[in-house]
Amino acid sequence: MNEFRVLRDPLLALETYFGFSGLREGQDQVVQAVLEGKDALVVMPTGGGKSLCYQLPAICREGVTLVVSPLIALMKDQVDALEQKGIPATMINSSLSMQEQRERLHKMREGLYKLVYVAPERFGQPGFRRALAEVEIDLVAIDEAHCLSQWGHDFRPDYLKLGYAMNELGNPQLLALTATATPKVREDILSHLPMHDPEVIVRGFARENLHFRITPCDTNKEKFKKLHEIVRTGKTGIVYCTTRKKVELVYEELCNLGINAIAYHAGMDDNAREEAQNKFISKEADVAVATNAFGMGIDRDDVRFVAHFEIPGSVEAYYQEAGRAGRDGDDASCDLLFNHADLRTQEFFIEGANPGFVFIVDLYEMLRKFCDAQTHELLWSMEEIATKMQCKNEMSVGSALAALARAGAIERFDVPGQRIRGTRILHPEWGAQHINIDAQAIIEKENRDRDKLKAMTSYAYSDGCRQQWILQYFGEGDSEPCGHCDQCAGMDGYTAEELGPQETEIVRKALSGIARASYRNRDGQWEGRWGKVKIIQMLKGAKTQDILKTSLPRLSTYGILSDMTEDALKQLFQSLKLAGYLRTCGAERPMLTISKRGHDAMMGREPVRMIWPLARSKTPARVLAPSAASTRGGPTRPRFNNARPDFGVFDEELFGKLKDLRRELAEEYHLRPYMVFHNSTLEALARLKPTTREGAMNIHGIGAGKADKYLDDFLELIAEHEGV
Repeated sequence: MNEFRVLRDPLLALETYFGFSGLREGQDQVVQAVLEGKDALVVMPTGGGKSLCYQLPAICREGVTLVVSPLIALMKDQVDALEQKGIPATMINSSLSMQEQRERLHKMREGLYKLVYVAPERFGQPGFRRALAEVEIDLVAIDEAHCLSQWGHDFRPDYLKLGYAMNELGNPQLLALTATATPKVREDILSHLPMHDPEVIVRGFARENLHFRITPCDTNKEKFKKLHEIVRTGKTGIVYCTTRKKVELVYEELCNLGINAIAYHAGMDDNAREEAQNKFISKEADVAVATNAFGMGIDRDDVRFVAHFEIPGSVEAYYQEAGRAGRDGDDASCDLLFNHADLRTQEFFIEGANPGFVFIVDLYEMLRKFCDAQTHELLWSMEEIATKMQCKNEMSVGSALAALARAGAIERFDVPGQRIRGTRILHPEWGAQHINIDAQAIIEKENRDRDKLKAMTSYAYSDGCRQQWILQYFGEGDSEPCGHCDQCAGMDGYTAEELGPQETEIVRKALSGIARASYRNRDGQWEGRWGKVKIIQMLKGAKTQDILKTSLPRLSTYGILSDMTEDALKQLFQSLKLAGYLRTCGAERPMLTISKRGHDAMMGREPVRMIWPLARSKTPARVLAPSAASTRGGPTRPRFNNARPDFGVFDEELFGKLKDLRRELAEEYHLRPYMVFHNSTLEALARLKPTTREGAMNIHGIGAGKADKYLDDFLELIAEHEGV
C-alpha cells in the first residue's frame, strides 16, 4: 500500500483500502447518510459490518474521526488492521502513559491520523477535552452506544459525559452504533446525545444462519456431556461462563479432552489475556472459554458455535454474544445450557451492582471515620472494607465506591508497591447529606436489572421459535419462525398459512380463554397468572381437585374447548406460540398470556395465520376434534424441513456447485452468502433437485422475494446438472 491519500469517491476508497467491490445492504444507507453530513443512530446486528460504516467515510474526507469504544482489545485489533491497510490510525486509553497520550494528541493536531480510537472515560478529563478542541474533528463515531442508556444491558456512566463533551467540541457530526437496542434504548440514546435531526437506521436483527437451542441441564455433568457434543460437532467456538472460577473449570475439562482451548477472564493479567486472545484470533486455539461480563472484542469469522454454560443476565447480552458465531455466513449453533439454579449467580451480580442508597451513605461515613486525618486517605483492600461493612458481597463495595467517585466525593488511586487501590476523601467537610446521589435512580436501575433477568428467564422457558422470541423482544413484532431452531425443528417443516373459518374459531376460543386467565398491568400489557397446564385443563373443563380449588372454573371460557384432547391443545398452544400469539412471563414459574398480536387475532382485527397442528400429524387421523377439520379441502400444504435427512438422496457434487453459485450471487449483490440461501436450503435443493419454481417453493427458506431475485439461476444450474 502506497502513502495514504484521501479518496473522495467512496467506492474507489472501498476497493483501494478494503478490497471490496461494494457495500452490504444497510452499510450503504449508513455511509450515504454520514457522507451527506447527517447525524445518525445505527442498530445493526453483530457481524453486520458496523466498523466500515465510519471507517470508510473517515478516509473520504479531511479531518479526524474519533471512535469512542469501551474495549481496549477491540481498539488494538482495529487499529492494527487499519495500519496494515495503510490507513493512519491510533488509540488513546488507560494502557498508555501520559507522555504517549500527549504525543498522540500532538500528532492528531498535526493531522497525521484519520481515525483515533478513544476510551469513553477520557472525555471526563478537562485537559483531554481542551486538547481535542484544537483538533479538526470531522466525525465522532460512538460504538457500543447502548452503554449510554440506563435501560441498556451494559450501562456505563462514563458514556454520559459524551453529550457534554460534544457540546464543548462544537457539536461535531455524530454517528452512534450498537448491535442490540430495544426501542426504549434507542429513545434513551437519542435523548443523551446532541444530535440534529438524526437518521435512525435499524437493520433487521435476524441472523438466518444461527441455530438457537436451549438444553435443560440439572447438573454440571449433564452440561459437560452436552458441551462435549457441541465442541465435537462445531470444533471452533466460544464458551461463555458467568464466573472466573467456572471459566477455569470448563477450560480444564476441555483441555483434558485434548481440545486446544484458551481461558479468558478479568482475573488474568493484561499480558496473559492478550496472549490468550491473540491465540484464538490467529486460529492457534480452537475454543475460547470466557466470562460473560468481560467483552473480548474478538472478530474471528469461522466461529461455528457459541455456548453459554450458564444463563446470562439479559437478552441483549445473550444475543450480542451469540452473534459472534457464524460471521462468515455459514451455519452456526448458539446453545444455552439452562439450569434454573444458575439464576442465583445472576441475582448475586444484581445485588453487587446495586448496593442501595443506605449502603452507599454508610460506606462514605465509614471512610470518613477511618481515613488518615492528614491525607484523608484509606489504604484498605476491597476485602477489608467489605469486612468492616459486614458485607458478604465485595461487588457491592466496588459499586458503592464507584457511585461515590461519580458523585465527586472520593477518588481511587493506585498504591505504589501494593496490589490494592487506595481511597481519598475529596471533601472531608462534606457529610453524607452533601453527596449528590439520586436514591430513586438507584432503585429504578435495580428494577431494570431485575426486569432484564426476568426477560432472559422467560426466553429460557419459552416454547416457541427461539429467534422469533428474540426479534419480538427487540421490537420486530411481525417476524416469522426461523425454521431451524430446536423448537422449529420439531414442527416437521410445515409453513404458516391463513386459517379457514372453523380453524380460526378454535384459535379465537383458545386465545379468549388465555386472555380470561390473564390480567392487564398498568402499562396495558397482558400478564399471565397461570401456567400452560392449568390453562389447558381450564379450556377442557377438567374437574380435578387441583382445578376446582382455583378461580379458573368461574371463567366464562371454562370448558369452551372440552371436545379437544389434551395432546391436541398442547400442539395448538405450540403453534400459537410459534405464530407469536402467545408469550411467557414470570421468572420463578413461566406464566402464559397473549401477546399484542394474539389480542388482535382474538378480536378479529387480523386474519389468523399459523401452522395448523393437523398438518403435523404423523398419521391421517386428526389430532383435533371433528369440528376443527379444515374447510379448505385438506391439511395445510407441507414444506420440506431442510434439517431432515430422510428425503431424497444427497448429491454432494451438486451441493458444491450450488455453494459456488451462491457465493457468486452474494458477491454480485454485496451480501453475506447465507443472505442468499443458507446451507440447509442448498442441502434441500441438492436432495430434491427441483427444476420448476413450484417444486422449489416447497423448500423452507425459499420465499417469494428470494425466489424472484435468485431462484431462476439455481433452477438453471440444477437442470444443467441433471441434463434436463
